[in-house]
Amino acid sequence: MNAPSIRDRLYEPPGPKTRRRIAVFTVIALLGLGFLLYLVVRQFERQGQLQPRYWDFFLKWSTWRYLGAGLLSTLKAALTAAVIAIGAGFLLMRGKLNKNPVVRWVSVALIEFTRGVPTLLLIYFFFLVVPRMGVSLGAFWRITLPCAISASGIIAEAFRAGVNAVPRGQTEAALSLGLSNLRTFYQVVFPQAIRFVIPSLISELVIVLKDTTFAYVVSYADLMQNAKVLITSHDSLVSVYLVVAVIYILINYGLNKLSDRMARGGARTAAER
Repeated sequence: MNAPSIRDRLYEPPGPKTRRRIAVFTVIALLGLGFLLYLVVRQFERQGQLQPRYWDFFLKWSTWRYLGAGLLSTLKAALTAAVIAIGAGFLLMRGKLNKNPVVRWVSVALIEFTRGVPTLLLIYFFFLVVPRMGVSLGAFWRITLPCAISASGIIAEAFRAGVNAVPRGQTEAALSLGLSNLRTFYQVVFPQAIRFVIPSLISELVIVLKDTTFAYVVSYADLMQNAKVLITSHDSLVSVYLVVAVIYILINYGLNKLSDRMARGGARTAAER
């Protein structure tokens, strides 16, 4: 039997009447979505968007190889931004929990700044302002660094929430055994906190992945940029964007499922202890 996750603890299981009501509304929603899909397909047919010339180039290996190269560039930028954001978020979290008021308030200001400024504005800053300062960055870093900065504040708050979720008794027990504050944090508190925040980190990776779609601003050859080249080459906007949307949906769905699995795995480990 699987241990209940935090989500299971927050929401009471539905009763028989509620389950029947959910089933009815699910069927109605599926029928509505099916009808909407029918209307969309019929409209595509009326506009000639289902003609073979808009789709047959997807049967060529060169098309998928080109989209695959863009997808790899997207994943590379997203993963690099996520690693930088996790490192910066950890430092910001440590700063916000620091007893020194100067360090704490500087960290709070940076967290609020990164959470409040839109990612696109940061991208324009690195694209237009940073070069005027004499700093030359490639297209990869012009998209990666803004995405990392934008996510770092959210990750810092996720880390802080995980640390605060660890029972205070764990810290007191470690200190009573003679461990220093630093060793207590890194050997006792943070290993437990990281299990709480892993699902949140994966969810933030989904957001970072979506933010990389702004790569067109800096002419970085990601999935969306390569899709635009295909649109220009084959004059097929609807089909290309539809395929790219499906790719993004599948990636984000996989990440969300991974987040749910890791959340349940963390809950199972905690229950076994």
